[in-house]
Amino acid sequence: MRIHFIAGARPNFMKIAPIIHEIQKRKLMGIEIDFRIIHTGQHYDSKMSDTFFLELNIPFPDSNLNCGGGSQAEQTGAIMIAYEKELLEFPADLVVVVGDVTSTMACSIVAKKLNTKVAHVEAGIRSFDLTMPEEINRMVTDSLSDYFFTTTTIAGENLMKLGVEKDRIFFVGNVMIDSLLANMARLRKPQFWIDNDIKEKNYFLLTLHRPANVDNETKFEAIINAIANSAGNYPVIFPVHPRTRKIIDKIKDNLNLSSFYLLEPMGYLEFNYLVKNSLGIITDSGGITEETTIMGIPCITLRDNTERPETVSIGTNELIGTNPEKIKPYMELICQGNWKKGGIPPKWDGKASERIVDELIELKN
Repeated sequence: MRIHFIAGARPNFMKIAPIIHEIQKRKLMGIEIDFRIIHTGQHYDSKMSDTFFLELNIPFPDSNLNCGGGSQAEQTGAIMIAYEKELLEFPADLVVVVGDVTSTMACSIVAKKLNTKVAHVEAGIRSFDLTMPEEINRMVTDSLSDYFFTTTTIAGENLMKLGVEKDRIFFVGNVMIDSLLANMARLRKPQFWIDNDIKEKNYFLLTLHRPANVDNETKFEAIINAIANSAGNYPVIFPVHPRTRKIIDKIKDNLNLSSFYLLEPMGYLEFNYLVKNSLGIITDSGGITEETTIMGIPCITLRDNTERPETVSIGTNELIGTNPEKIKPYMELICQGNWKKGGIPPKWDGKASERIVDELIELKN
């Protein structure tokens, strides 16, 4: 079996890593599975991509399509043109796409137009919010895929409601958690931590990158200042996404950043060290809510909806919306030690990649 693994943005690398490690194990056992890693270049900043290959100990890409930058339409078109050439030159029996980024959708379209089967890892999750580009990517990818690897039973139910046959849906668990658990002992203290004498459970960690929160300057200013006014004596560590950095530079005189540490994007091992040792997280990410659920860290999500409802119903996440006025009472709960106790969703046990490779081998046969 010849497989293409598609990766374009930093969450993708965390998702393909454990699957590739498992395939490498099976190859040593005599199972014939060949693969190519295709980096679309969607995240082209080395801090957003290259470091992940080194830290997660996976081979560097066999091909980099160098399709970074531009609008979503421009990027989608560039990826499709480049990946069509790649797939024609290096045919595959199966194209494995992960998550919900532009690369996932674009390469799925190309594969199906070239009559190549597609498997979607993290299939079936839905926010039911069509203002999110990721939701459109999920819908298109799932409408084209042949095989569906799901993180929860809810995702499988979403797919069956769309008419997907049950025997094409495989509830395997969460590969993001495979990566996290495999690397927990390797999490690395950043130099920044040492230089600034940071203490465990004595800071908030913030990530913001979604257009709804950062593109509107007035909204972004209100969010930052609400966090600053609600953190008490705790500092706020803020690794800044490139798109967010542009807004900060533009309106920094209006922002109360006196208690903030503004950092460059961080590698996987250092960032998750900060997650594990934080008092609480404030984010608009989806993947981080999964990691905080596993690590038992309080998490405030500044979104009106989530495609990962299990992190709220089972885990440590609370979805509070995007109104800055709602931030203070939730941060106070964390400061007071009154956050809810979370649990772990089924099959988030570090063995999702084993289940996926088992199914790939069955498909091969």
